[in-house]
Amino acid sequence: MSLIAYLIILFITGLIVGALARLFLPGRDPMGIFETAAVGIGGSLIAGLIALAIFHKRGGGGIILSIICAMGLVWLIRRSRERNASPKRGGFVGRR
Repeated sequence: MSLIAYLIILFITGLIVGALARLFLPGRDPMGIFETAAVGIGGSLIAGLIALAIFHKRGGGGIILSIICAMGLVWLIRRSRERNASPKRGGFVGRR
């Protein structure tokens, strides 16, 4: 398989896993298509590492574990965005 075909398949697989993770995790997630694919690829990578460490299996983590890991990444991204979007308390108070 050529490198271009591999990257296209990797992107499509990541997009499917990331979209399913966003679907199964309730709430609003304003992410673009590339960020969704990146979350899916990251979830698949983490699932593969978990499968290798715990189950001593080199074939990958499987679709279920990939979606669960991607859901964790979506949750972490959501939490970091909520923390950054919350108004800061204290500080300078403007004129009235």
